[in-house]
Amino acid sequence: MPKTSARLLALLSLLQARRDWPGGLLAERLDVSPRTVRRDVDRLRELGYPVRAVKGPDGGYRLDAGAQLPPLLFDDEQAVAIAVALQLAPLSGAGIQEGAARALHTMRQVMPSRLRHRIDTLRVTAVEQPTTRPDPPVDSSVLTAIGTAVHAHDVLRFDYASTTSDRHAPPRRVEPHHLVTWKGRWYLVGWDLDRGDWRTFRVDRVSPRTPTGPRFAPRRLPATDVATFVAARFRGSTDASAWPCLGEVILDLPAAVAATYTNDGLVEELGPDRCRLVQGSWSWTGLAAALGRFDADIEVVGPAELRAAFAGLARRFAAAAG
Repeated sequence: MPKTSARLLALLSLLQARRDWPGGLLAERLDVSPRTVRRDVDRLRELGYPVRAVKGPDGGYRLDAGAQLPPLLFDDEQAVAIAVALQLAPLSGAGIQEGAARALHTMRQVMPSRLRHRIDTLRVTAVEQPTTRPDPPVDSSVLTAIGTAVHAHDVLRFDYASTTSDRHAPPRRVEPHHLVTWKGRWYLVGWDLDRGDWRTFRVDRVSPRTPTGPRFAPRRLPATDVATFVAARFRGSTDASAWPCLGEVILDLPAAVAATYTNDGLVEELGPDRCRLVQGSWSWTGLAAALGRFDADIEVVGPAELRAAFAGLARRFAAAAG
């Protein structure tokens, strides 16, 4: 028979795993008598766990919600999942950054060394809030492998399925620097040794190879921090605060209406049914197409590249209509 402390932890783990447990089944799983189970349940109650007896042919127990939060018990995967979620908490917008940081520190302090090592290597930078799109799942073992390489400064070798034509491409060799999330997707930021440049890779397309390559001396990102770097890359710019293409138009729409459909543009009211909009995009054609979605007359203020993009779209739309 296991010692009382170990048996209590095993009992608590079982009670957390499912809603109702017959007393006889608990006794069988713990290899003790039903009387011992009853005594252990009383001990858990004394520690603050709200274990309630359930009526029935065999009787049983249920772990209910209580007035206070008792100590909790997590398995390895649950602990790692909670630690990752706490690192992503700043993007929730709920003002819980400080509480999440303290909770992560508390969890780390009581974790066994094997889990503490996994958490320390799996550092995540949360860049932007997730969207509602259904994102492909990411294997936790892949995240762990990448996080370990980032922590150890080991060159990472992996197959990357960017397109169907890349199935037989040679493995990529990358100096991994950061794991980040951007709008709900996981990305690896690293220095591509074969292309001699910084790259971002979707983690759901990464298949790590073993063993990893040699150690490397970390390079300095071409930005103040990884969040700025990633935001700039996804805007096709070298500066996260600016799009590579920035245009200005006047819309025959109320400013309040235009602002509703503008993510990060600048809207200025010019009258009850007229406003100025300064908007950015990764290309002039993309910017013209985005502005064209407004169901209103548009006057282009500038620059000339935006006018040319509107003219190009006009020709395409006219040809499509004809």
